[in-house]
Amino acid sequence: MHYGTAWPRLIQDDDHVVGFVMGNFGPQNEIAAFRSGIWRLNIAADKQGRGFGRFAVEAVAAEARRRGQKRITVLWVQGDRGPEGFYLRLGFSPTGEVMTDGAGHDEMVGELML
Repeated sequence: MHYGTAWPRLIQDDDHVVGFVMGNFGPQNEIAAFRSGIWRLNIAADKQGRGFGRFAVEAVAAEARRRGQKRITVLWVQGDRGPEGFYLRLGFSPTGEVMTDGAGHDEMVGELML
């Protein structure tokens, strides 16, 4: 974990954990896509489509605004079962940048201007 820049949060529905979001705020990071954004977002399969993911993204965006950031980023692997449509519906736009993860998967970089 990147202590000092990581922003981990559980997402709950009443007393039940339904997801997890890991934001990151490292405005000095040499890689622009890692300065302010979402590193990980997981919502339980049976809880998807109920607004928990939107809530998590909005929470990261609110924290970014509080820290004076003007945009947040997220990376995703394209594919029929991937999260691209979700992020596009929330207002993220592809930047045209593609990054390769440690497993060799190409990930699209999306940004949301705040």
